[in-house]
Amino acid sequence: MHSHTEPLEVFVTPPTRLDEMLDHAEALLRQIPQRCAGILVTRHNFFRYTLALSETVPFGETREQTLS
Repeated sequence: MHSHTEPLEVFVTPPTRLDEMLDHAEALLRQIPQRCAGILVTRHNFFRYTLALSETVPFGETREQTLS
């Protein structure tokens, strides 16, 4: 059984709150009951990030990617 959720979008302003805001979004995703997906954090630009459950990331792990 697969659990599909929409990615969480995070707009970081001010930049000093980046870690706090990403940690909060990650904690929300970890509350979703699933056993086969980790969390993929995508940096779109300096202010915009998305976090999503991804079956390409091992369960329990968080990976980051940057889009150019």
